[in-house]
Amino acid sequence: MVGLDAETRKLVLETIAAYGKKRLTHERLIHLDTENKFPDDIMKELYDPDQVAVNLLMIPQKYGGLGGNSFDIYRACELLASFDLGVATSVFATFLGMDPIFFGGTEAQKEKWIRRITESRCLVAYAATEAAAGSDLLHLKTRAERVMEGDTIVGYKINGGKMWITNGGVAGIYTVLARAPKGVSWFIVERGAKGLVIDKHEDKHGIRASDTTPLAFQDLYVPAENLIGEVEGKGMRQAQAVFGYTRLLVAAMALGSGWKALEHAIRYSQIRLVGGQPLSTKQGFTHKLIVPYAVRLEACRAYVEHVARRIDGGEEGLQTEGAVAKLLASETANRAADNAIQAFGGNGYVREYPVEKIKRDVKITCIYEGTSEILELTTFRARWQENLNADGRLYDAAAAELDALHAKGPDVGAGAAALAQRALSRVLQACYDRKLTHHQAVMMKLGELIAYAETAAVFCREAAKETLSEAVAFDQETWRAMSRLHARHAASWIASEGLSLVAGSSDVDAVGLVDGLNVKAVAQAQKGAVADMDLVAKKLSEVFKAEPLPAA
Repeated sequence: MVGLDAETRKLVLETIAAYGKKRLTHERLIHLDTENKFPDDIMKELYDPDQVAVNLLMIPQKYGGLGGNSFDIYRACELLASFDLGVATSVFATFLGMDPIFFGGTEAQKEKWIRRITESRCLVAYAATEAAAGSDLLHLKTRAERVMEGDTIVGYKINGGKMWITNGGVAGIYTVLARAPKGVSWFIVERGAKGLVIDKHEDKHGIRASDTTPLAFQDLYVPAENLIGEVEGKGMRQAQAVFGYTRLLVAAMALGSGWKALEHAIRYSQIRLVGGQPLSTKQGFTHKLIVPYAVRLEACRAYVEHVARRIDGGEEGLQTEGAVAKLLASETANRAADNAIQAFGGNGYVREYPVEKIKRDVKITCIYEGTSEILELTTFRARWQENLNADGRLYDAAAAELDALHAKGPDVGAGAAALAQRALSRVLQACYDRKLTHHQAVMMKLGELIAYAETAAVFCREAAKETLSEAVAFDQETWRAMSRLHARHAASWIASEGLSLVAGSSDVDAVGLVDGLNVKAVAQAQKGAVADMDLVAKKLSEVFKAEPLPAA
């Protein structure tokens, strides 16, 4: 997908940023959070073609949109989430709600419904989740029964319910997943349809500006022409086809929230004095609370951009890559926000300061569009099979590529990343030999280790390039130091966690695994880590200079 040219993308992002600074002020966001209120006026302005028109970004030009690609939308999602994740979630939900039509609809359905969404500026809701079918949609209970006239299917009656539906109480159009006679299928439902019952807005822990409601369907009639794709039984395939893309966008929103939390902490640390010196000069502060998570967020950025380019290049079947991106970005952002509260001390624990709200908001990224636990299992299962198909050499091959990069390129940590790949390969083999993957805990931990290994490899390749992405806020020296730090951490983490995993899950002596993990080389690769952390800490204060704190 071609997407926007650089100048147009810059204009779109500048428009979002200007709107956010003017209308998404700290005072307004705290009010919405306190009142648990959906900002109808803000959403109308964001969708207004004379103001922001953010909804047009994902819509192809042929239907009246701007025709943004994955890279464009990642940039917009990250930026909007840096102002408020609840608002960003409402916008994202419209994108998500259109996906079944985009990827499964007939051309006539796309022309009718996407153009209507464009022209009406309505919000869209993606109604899939149920009480017994969250990340796992196989247990779907909502039913769609055929309505017949003779031998002709003229419509469907839908009965059942959905929960946790973003935009559920405010959407103009709903895409609803239900079990039809020939299998799970998507249906288009319009607001006001008889039998559509909208429950009360949920009182949530975070993203309280986002409308979230349960829905009930009581003999809800849907004409046959509103069956997406006009063929029953394709709903699961349509839903799974976009996971790589939709989870990538959640990763982007996690980046926005996580970085905003760290940004507040970094700015605060420069005016908070301890022993007469700024907190930002203390290694005990920067090297524990800030630098590791800044590094990991940038590793996630490198991975998100890598996957976005592959999607935009027409590559399909990137569900595992989307899972890796969301898993690491959401968990890192959640930890970063938690550390930002710690960085503020007592101030971080009161609601007048922004980090308290960010922490409550960002937790949802670990839950919606696939919980972290589901993503760990998804990642493990896919890569386990790929590794078996490669005769157990999948990550050894990746290590060889990184060795070559380390030999000929700049020092981006590719040598340490290669150690991480080989350590992962040895751990996978040990789990195979000992038949440990019948333990769910083993599968989930392996999914996490795989995410670290793969993001380390991608970060090294991205950092070795002569030109950095437009989204990177740092100079090349700093980004390469970050890449080295992430590669070192991946190597040590995989070696230590892998050894503990194998030893703790089997009665077979795991001492021999120590040599296979090359622990000595992993330890040697840590040389220079503190110096790199010092460099990154200094650069963070230069990029995010101190400024007055927002207060209610």
